[in-house]
Formats: sequence, structure tokens, C-alpha cells
Amino acid sequence: MTKHRLFFYCFVLFFVPIVLTSCHTRKAAMRGRPGEVVKPDGNIASKYSEIMGVNKSDIENGRLYAFIEQWMGTPYKFGGLDKDGVDCSGLAFLLEQEVYGITIPRMTSKQITVIKRKYEDELKEGDLVFFDFDGKQFSHVGVYLQNGYVVHASSRRGVIIVKLRDPSLYKYFSRAGSVDEGTIQAN
Repeated sequence: MTKHRLFFYCFVLFFVPIVLTSCHTRKAAMRGRPGEVVKPDGNIASKYSEIMGVNKSDIENGRLYAFIEQWMGTPYKFGGLDKDGVDCSGLAFLLEQEVYGITIPRMTSKQITVIKRKYEDELKEGDLVFFDFDGKQFSHVGVYLQNGYVVHASSRRGVIIVKLRDPSLYKYFSRAGSVDEGTIQAN
């Protein structure tokens, strides 16, 4: 083996992994503790204000949008709870826990039991939004953001942000509300 070839192999073994990991898109870091509202990074605020059609200053919960940034595009996987795949109730479960410090039930059928029902025009960031897919009541859940937008794990497109009133989704909308922490203790 020539010196050049040996040097090339050493370079590939030691430096290429470093270069590749440093070129990786950096996911937003979640600063602060669950339940704490921290200012978002400027690029995150810009990105999500554009997606949802709000002012950059309206993106206030840095933990929420860093969480979404970390999970955006993760494929749907029934029963999944990691970046290899997550289902709708798993995403809501993790979001409520990591962003707000609230532990809700893992399954959609139980999550519906821990909300205080609200009308659509009363929804606030972090509220749960339920849908009836495949003729099954409360079979899908998302988390309300603001300006009529919801983040959820779509079975076709993975974790995405969509308008609640998107016709393909809204026709299945059934109920929404805020998590009632008093009810969680009872369940």
C-alpha cells in the first residue's frame, strides 16, 4: 500500500465523519425547562411566522417551536414514540410533556377524557384538537398552535403543520379543548 493510499484511508476514516456530522442540518435546541416559555431563535421564529402567516413577534414559545422543528417530517408509525416514527397521540403526548411539562395519557381515546372542551374560536396554543377518521370517534389528535394552525402526525406526510380549516382535515374535526390537569390525576 502506498503512502498516498494509506493517507487517503486515514483521512476517510477520521475526517469524513467529522465533516459529515458538522454539515448536518442542526436541529433547534430546546432551551429552558418544560413549562417555561423561552424566546425562540430568530430563524425558528421567522420560519414558523411565515408558515402560519403571523408576525415574527407572535412566535413566543421557543420550546414549542424548537420541539416542532426537531420532529417536523418524522414519518408516521402507529405506536411510535421516536424519530424513526411517531403516531398522532404519541406526538401530542411528547409535546405536552416536553414543552408544557404535562403528562397526558398516551392514547387518543384517553387524551379526549382529559380536556376541558372549547369552541374553535377559543383555542389557545397547546390545546388538543380531535378528529373522527375512518368513522371512528376521536381517532386522531393534533395540537393547536395559533392563527388556525395545528401540528399533527399525518399518516401520509408525517409530522406537519396544517390549517385546521384545511378542507381535507376540517371535515373530520370533532372536538377540541385545553388539558385539564385536575382530570389527569383522576385518570
